[in-house]
Amino acid sequence: MTGTPVRRKPKLAYALVALAGAMAIGAVQIGLSLAITQDSFALAGLTSQQHELDLRTNALQEDLTGTSSPQSLAASAASLGMVVAGAPSYLRLSDGAVFGQGTGATGASTIDPNGAGAVSNSLLNDVPVNASTADDTTPAGAVEQSAQELPPAITDGLPSPSTR
Repeated sequence: MTGTPVRRKPKLAYALVALAGAMAIGAVQIGLSLAITQDSFALAGLTSQQHELDLRTNALQEDLTGTSSPQSLAASAASLGMVVAGAPSYLRLSDGAVFGQGTGATGASTIDPNGAGAVSNSLLNDVPVNASTADDTTPAGAVEQSAQELPPAITDGLPSPSTR
């Protein structure tokens, strides 16, 4: 007999194992994809939070720069009643000798940090001059005097003389 050999039917178990393996691989890929996507959302949230914190840090640094500027320090010192001293004096520690005038500052300062020649500092627009001593009270006469020195507010254009 020289006939062709009988062809065998593929076994159903092999097909089911191959199909189950393919489905398992697909399920693992979907699971990993979801895990990576979830991590990317968490990373995006943390990145936006870091950006907001960076903006807040920059704003606080700008406020600190403005309040620690020489102009702000001079205005705060003047509002506390401090005055600029005259010529400096030096003390030699070895024998206690004083070099210079050795006198204290007078009651009036020669420098007015808030005077007519003062240049405004854009970093100090919203910062109170003396924020650290807000509990101190100022005399009523000082407030009235500084209000009288200010020019009148211009609301309807520049003032002009009236003509007939």
